[in-house]
Amino acid sequence: MIGIMCIGLALICCSCQTKDADHHHPPTAQAGKQDPTANVVATVWLSAASGSNVRGLVNFIRENGKIRVYASVSGLTPGKHGFHIHEKGDCSAPDASSAGGHFNPTGMHHGGPDDMQRHVGDFGNLEADASGNARYSKVFSNLPLEGDSSIIGRAVIIHAQPDDMKTQPTGNAGGRVACGVIEKK
Repeated sequence: MIGIMCIGLALICCSCQTKDADHHHPPTAQAGKQDPTANVVATVWLSAASGSNVRGLVNFIRENGKIRVYASVSGLTPGKHGFHIHEKGDCSAPDASSAGGHFNPTGMHHGGPDDMQRHVGDFGNLEADASGNARYSKVFSNLPLEGDSSIIGRAVIIHAQPDDMKTQPTGNAGGRVACGVIEKK
């Protein structure tokens, strides 16, 4: 049952529009073509933290030798929310502090998703609509899935506030309202 729900949610997420400047969509089924979830290489189920109602799904999708990060999240306050990979795959603390700081295996400064100088998991912001729903879709060339710098087993965090993409080391994004661990498919 859970497996069917996962595939169903992944299919729903694959058909959603993005607010990101990069308007490509995750792979979709075409007549006689492969399953649209076949390129999903890792998944994160986000759960509420810090007393929020935030929930969601993040898929990491292999696309032309790169990785598309696609997120569908609900329960947010309207506006922007920092969105990052954190160093530990531990969401056990009520405020998700157990996930540690931003995942930064290359020792870079914090920045935006398009900056040359940034943490591996600096995804910028999700932007929630008036109903608290957000979609995110962006392609990255440097999200390692293997080795010491792998993102697998680390946490994805959504923050209460926008990431200003300059304040060190966190972007001044405030508390953590959702947390989930990246699991390889």
